Amino acid sequence: MPAMHQRIPLLLLTLLLLSGCSPFSPDLHQQKLAELPESFSVYGETAPSPARWWQNFGSAELERLVDEALSDNLSLSQAWRRLEQAQALTRKSGSARYPNLSLSAGQSTKPENYSAGLNSSYEIDLWGRVAAGYHGQRQQEQATREDLNAAALSLAAEVTERWLQLLGKHQQQQLLEEQLATAQSYLDLIDVRFRKAQATALDLLQQQEALANLQAQLPALQGAEQLLRHELAVLLGNNPQQSLALSHYELPQLSPLPALGLPAELLEQRPDIRAAGHRLQAADWQLAAAKADRLPALRLTASVASDSARLSNLFDNWIMNLANNLTLPVIDAGRRTAEVERNQALSSEQLASYQQTVLIAIREVEDALVSEQKLREQQTAIQNQQDLAERALRAAKNRYLKGLSDYLPVLTELKNVEQLQQELLNQQLSLLTNRVALHRALGGDWTDQLQAQQS
Repeated sequence: MPAMHQRIPLLLLTLLLLSGCSPFSPDLHQQKLAELPESFSVYGETAPSPARWWQNFGSAELERLVDEALSDNLSLSQAWRRLEQAQALTRKSGSARYPNLSLSAGQSTKPENYSAGLNSSYEIDLWGRVAAGYHGQRQQEQATREDLNAAALSLAAEVTERWLQLLGKHQQQQLLEEQLATAQSYLDLIDVRFRKAQATALDLLQQQEALANLQAQLPALQGAEQLLRHELAVLLGNNPQQSLALSHYELPQLSPLPALGLPAELLEQRPDIRAAGHRLQAADWQLAAAKADRLPALRLTASVASDSARLSNLFDNWIMNLANNLTLPVIDAGRRTAEVERNQALSSEQLASYQQTVLIAIREVEDALVSEQKLREQQTAIQNQQDLAERALRAAKNRYLKGLSDYLPVLTELKNVEQLQQELLNQQLSLLTNRVALHRALGGDWTDQLQAQQS
């Protein structure tokens, strides 16, 4: 007991002199970026958009699908479990900031003897090494949460894209069935003329061939639609045969461009950028911890023990001990210096990764905007082509019925009209899926409100 009282003043003095001394704060990089554009390339008018942007498509069925995916998707469930692991690692790292206490007890029978003890140890964080490790892990945890947010953002986009593609395949089948009906009517017309010796056998065969060509396209469209149903079901966390319970198959109208904001706002709106920022800060904290690890470490140990030949006397006589130990690395063959250099390189790597992520984000928004402009121009051109092809078809048909030309011009223009009708529908689908890409590129903070899925 006297020995313990003699050590207390020395320990208190050590704590007073050394507590709070942390010369190694993280050398956080100024996140220098290439010069950002002042604004995006905006084509057309913009309008406010809801945070959950898929509501712009005006489909209650789509909203149900996205909500179900965000609740039950198994890839997203894995992201939640990774976040739980990161949170546990943060708690584990934070525990090093506090003393630990362990209890020991024993018994020996020859001769009979009992013992009990309490042991505690604590490292005084002289240079902030322990705190740096904790803060670094906290940044890693936040980066993991942003990874989850990015996964949720991508999931909503994937569900919307598959839904649009499924509707597109369904409408392509409807269009093909209409074209088949039209082609059959032309075949009936030629057959009547053939029976009247007003058309040749070649005319009849050519139209039969055109009809067969259309019929051959139908199985591929039906198969593609079924595959999309399978993909969408799995995205929802269901087996591929699960019904999607869809009843509306009309492609939605394209709404005005969403409000784009400024390129600099992507730094807050994109979860992948936020994740890269957190990993950059984590690397800086890890570097600070590696630098502090080269300096002396002060550890306090305390123990309380009792030993007795009789169990009844075990708690009567206790011996208390309190000690402090100062360790200083002398020779480690350059291990700690190499660790500092590794973390310096890691920090520089994370800075480059952050910069690259920002540039890619801006490029993705610009790509989507340019694509929408050109897709609209192409849609207008295809519509003009279709109008001209339909006029040419009517003219060719009139000439054929009047006996002024053979059937080949009619067949040629009929194929042109059919092809342009399909291209126009595909162009509408491309515009809608490109709008999904734009929303994905713009990011958003709606993912912050997501609740953890059940294990």
